[in-house]
Amino acid sequence: MKITVFGATGGIGGQVVEQALAAGHKVAAVVRESSTYDVSHPSLQVFRVPGLKDPETLRPALDGSTAVVSGVGARGRKDGPVASGSTRSILAAMAAVGVHRFVAVSAIPLGPIPPDESFLNRRVVLPMINAFAADVYADLRLMEADIMSSSTEWTIVRPPKLTGKSLTGKYRVSIGDTVPRTYSISRADVAHLMLAALDNPAMLNQPVSAGY
Repeated sequence: MKITVFGATGGIGGQVVEQALAAGHKVAAVVRESSTYDVSHPSLQVFRVPGLKDPETLRPALDGSTAVVSGVGARGRKDGPVASGSTRSILAAMAAVGVHRFVAVSAIPLGPIPPDESFLNRRVVLPMINAFAADVYADLRLMEADIMSSSTEWTIVRPPKLTGKSLTGKYRVSIGDTVPRTYSISRADVAHLMLAALDNPAMLNQPVSAGY
């Protein structure tokens, strides 16, 4: 399979590239022209673009690809509405080229609160996160709405707090709902789930949450 990865220099996108190559896939990594990205691999193509706002500049990176995985998102509150605008351009480029499978990362606060959620998450953690990063989550809601209304075969992965810990492959998953009583997951395991979603028909056109 050939996979185009957007956000390849980020924590999740970088892990997607690394794990996809290790699994024997071909990868097209999309990075900014100013990036110092220097990963080299026989099955890796690197596409340098001025930004993610113009679908026309993204189309060459999609040539021959079976699927697109996006780790694009704000790295902090000061980054502004990164996810929605970039994803809109990615979706337009995919439609123009005819690539249909799309997996994108969002965040667990956008999902429903499970009935058996812990008191700490329900009353403290989730309200605090939503208030602290309201602009980021508003942007992600726009992104999710655009994905869900697109013609793609989509999966939206919603993780909780991200960590830099190593890949375990051992995490709880909820398809179409929210994993209760979860507080964190490594970027490596999020990447693992995003790649696994590509071959899981149960995850087609579904939001998926995960955590430890």
